[in-house]
Amino acid sequence: MVGLERFVPFQRFFNRGYEQPLSRPEHVRRALEELGPTFIKLGQIVSTRADLLPVAYQAELAKLQDAAPALKTGVVASVIESEFGRPVESVFGSFDPVPLAAASIGQVHAATLRDGTPVVVKVQRPGVVDQIEQDLQILRTLAANASRRWPVAEEYDVVGLVHEFAHTLRAETGYIQEGRNAERFSANFAGDDSVYFPRVFWEETTNRVLTLERIAGIKVDDLAAIEAAGLDRRKIAGNGARMVLTMVFRDRFFHADPHPGNFFIQPDERIAVVDFGMVGTVGHRIQEQLVWTLLAMMSEDSDRHVDALYELGVAGRHIDRAALKRDVEHLRARYYGRPVGEIAIHAVVTDVLGVVRRHRLHLPAGYALLLKTVLMHENLVTRLDPSFEFTAVLVPYARGMMVRHFSPLGWGRSVGQAGIDLARLGLELPQQVRRLLSSLERGDTEFAIRPSGFDPLLRRLERIANRLVLGIVAAAFVVALAILLSAYHARSDPQTGAILIAGFVLASVLGVYVAWSILRSGRP
Repeated sequence: MVGLERFVPFQRFFNRGYEQPLSRPEHVRRALEELGPTFIKLGQIVSTRADLLPVAYQAELAKLQDAAPALKTGVVASVIESEFGRPVESVFGSFDPVPLAAASIGQVHAATLRDGTPVVVKVQRPGVVDQIEQDLQILRTLAANASRRWPVAEEYDVVGLVHEFAHTLRAETGYIQEGRNAERFSANFAGDDSVYFPRVFWEETTNRVLTLERIAGIKVDDLAAIEAAGLDRRKIAGNGARMVLTMVFRDRFFHADPHPGNFFIQPDERIAVVDFGMVGTVGHRIQEQLVWTLLAMMSEDSDRHVDALYELGVAGRHIDRAALKRDVEHLRARYYGRPVGEIAIHAVVTDVLGVVRRHRLHLPAGYALLLKTVLMHENLVTRLDPSFEFTAVLVPYARGMMVRHFSPLGWGRSVGQAGIDLARLGLELPQQVRRLLSSLERGDTEFAIRPSGFDPLLRRLERIANRLVLGIVAAAFVVALAILLSAYHARSDPQTGAILIAGFVLASVLGVYVAWSILRSGRP
C-alpha cells in the first residue's frame, strides 16, 4: 500500500500461525490494532478516504473497533475527584461503576444528579492525551520522511493529512468543546420536533468529565425493535435525511460521526443524537466551490467538469487532462437522463472516487469528512427504508444553496467584501512596494529556482551510486580477504580464523544484497 512491501521478501513467514494466510489489508488492520488508540482512530478515518485507498483496504479498516477494557472503579472515581475537588458522592446523586460503553479515549457511565435527574457521564482515561501527543509526533515524523522519500506521499500531501487527523483527534479529547458542540446543534434545531439533542449540565462538566442528559430510545439500526414499537420507518428515514442535509446546506455545521450507536429513535419518531466529539464545518469557500461544481455537472460541457475538479483543488500538477476528460464523459453518460430518485449517492460517489484514485487526484481537507458523513447517513436511511430516495431529498437543498449564493443579497455580500479587500490593497500596496524596492537596493532579496523535473533522475542516480559504493566495498572485502589468506595461510590462530570467516560472511551479504536490489528494481 505504501511501497514498503519490497523490503519484506519473506511474507509467508509472517503468515505462520494462521489457518489461512492473511492478506495485506488484514496485516495493516492487525498492526493498527496493536499500535493502540491513536492508530485505530487513524485507520477508522482513513477507511473513509476512497480517494486514497482501494476498496479492499477500506473494507478491512472499517472493521476497526474503538473499544478498550473498562477502567477500574477507583480510577474513574479518582478522575472525577481530581476534576471537581470533592468525592463522587457529592457531585452525583448516584453513579453506576459499570460503564455503558468503554472506548480508547473515555468511557460512559449512567448516573443521576443530586436532584435525581438521569444523566450519562463521560470520563476521560488518565494519560490518554499525553499518549495521543506522542503518537501524533511519531505520525508527523513518518509523514515528513515519507514525503521526502516517496513521491506518491508528497503528491497526496500526507503531512497535511496527518495535520487534519491531529486536529480531529484533539477535538475528541476536549469535553468542554464537545458540550459546546451539543448546545450549538440544539440551538440550530430549536423548534424542530423531528430531532432532539441532549442538554449539557455545565456544573458537572470539565475538560475531562462531560455530563449530558440521559437519552432513552431504540437504536436506529434495531429494525426489529422499531417495528415492534409500531414506529413509521419511512418517516424516521425522512427525518434523518432532512437532519443531515439541514446541517450541511443550511447550518454548515454537521455531526461527523454518524454510526448507528449515536442515534436513538424516540416514541414520536423523533431522532435523538449523542456523541458530539467529531464535527465538521462547511466554510464559505467550500460552499462556493460546491455551487460551481453543481453548475458544471448540470452543463453538457466536459471541459467545464474538468475545470470544476481543478477549482476544487482535486487535480495536482501532473494530470493527463485528456484522459481525465474521457473518464468524466463516461461518468456523465452513465447517469445522464436518469430520474433523480433512481440515482444512489453512494454509487455516484464510488464511481467519481474511482476516477479520482485512477488519476491520483486527492480531496482537499474538509471534503472527505463531508462525503463520509453524507454517505453514512444515506446508508442509515436506506437501511430504515430501502425504497427511500435520498437523492430526491438532496436536490432541493442543493438548489436552495445555489439560489442563496446567486441572490442579490449573496452577491451584495460578496461585492461588499471584495470592495473592502480592494480598499485595503490600495492602502497597503504603496508601502509594500516601497519595502520591496528597498530590499532590492540593499541586496537582501534572493530568488530560488527549484527544477522539479530533475527529482526522479536525481533519485535514480542516487540509487545507482549507492549500489556502486556497496559493490566497491564488497569487492574491497574480497581483495582484503585474499591478501589476508595469502599472508596467514600458515598460521592456525583461532582468532585470525574467526576474523577471516566474519569478513567472508560480510562480503557475501553485501554482494547478495547488491545483486538482490538490482534484480528487484528490474534495471541495472
